[in-house]
Amino acid sequence: MCRHLAYLGEPLAPQDLLVTPPYALYRQSWAPREQRHGTVNADGFGLGWYADGDEVPARYRRAGPIWADAAFADLARVLRTRALVAAVRSATTGCAAGEAAAAPFAAGPWLFSHNGAVAGWPGDLGALAALLPPEELLALEAHTDSALLWGLTLHRLRAGAPLGEALTGTVADVAAHTTARLNLLLTDGRSIAATAWGDTLYHRTLPGLGTVVASEPYDDRPQDDGPQDDGPHTGRPQADGPRAGDSPWQRTADRSLLLADSGGVTVHPLPGR
Repeated sequence: MCRHLAYLGEPLAPQDLLVTPPYALYRQSWAPREQRHGTVNADGFGLGWYADGDEVPARYRRAGPIWADAAFADLARVLRTRALVAAVRSATTGCAAGEAAAAPFAAGPWLFSHNGAVAGWPGDLGALAALLPPEELLALEAHTDSALLWGLTLHRLRAGAPLGEALTGTVADVAAHTTARLNLLLTDGRSIAATAWGDTLYHRTLPGLGTVVASEPYDDRPQDDGPQDDGPHTGRPQADGPRAGDSPWQRTADRSLLLADSGGVTVHPLPGR
C-alpha cells in the first residue's frame, strides 16, 4: 500500500501540505494512522507539480524513503504550485523497486498515483494486460501493478476520455478480472479525479486556497464539525493545526468516484457499490 495526496487551487508551497502539518505525508511515510495494509512507506516517494504557464508537470522521485532525502525539504519549501500530486510508497510483493516505480506516473498533462494492490500480480493478469496494445504494454515505465493501472488509464485518456471516465473504466476492467484495492488519483492540473475502492480517501476545502484530496487527514481537524470562522485567514496552513475557517475533512464512501475542480467537489457511486 501507499499514501498519496493531490491539491488544486491557489499557489502554495508543497511543504505546507506535505511536510508542515503534524500528520503530513512526510510523517505518513513511517507512521500512517489509517493505513490498513503495510506499516511503513519507505520504498520510494514522488512529487509532481505544475508551473504557471506550463501544462506539462515536473516530477521529483526517489527510490528511498522521503525522510532520507535532504533535497526534498528544500524543494518543497521554495516551490509554488497551483496543483500537485505526491505519494509515499510501500511496494507490493513481486513489484519492481526503484525510482521508476514511484508515483506519480506522468504523460502529457497528466499525473497519476495508485494506493492499493492488484491480486494475482504478475502471473495471473495476462488477460488484463492484453487489454493494452503491445506497444503500450512494452512502454510501461515499471514492472508493477500500479504501472499497469496507469497504462490502462492512459490508454483511455489518449482516446479522449475525461479524467473520471478514464478511472471508472480502469476500475471496471480490473474488477472484471481480479480482486484489487484501487484508490486511484489523477489530475491534469485543472481538475482532480480519484476513486475510493478498498481503502480510505478524504477531501477537504481550504477557504481562499483550494481543495485537498488525500488517503488520510494530515491533522486532527474533525470530520463531522461544520466550517468554523473564528479568526482571519492567513493564506497558508499553519504548522500547529488547521487554519481558522478551514472546513472539516470529508470521508469518501468506499467504491466511489470523487471529482474536484474550481467549482467544488462531487462524489458519485461506482458500479458494484
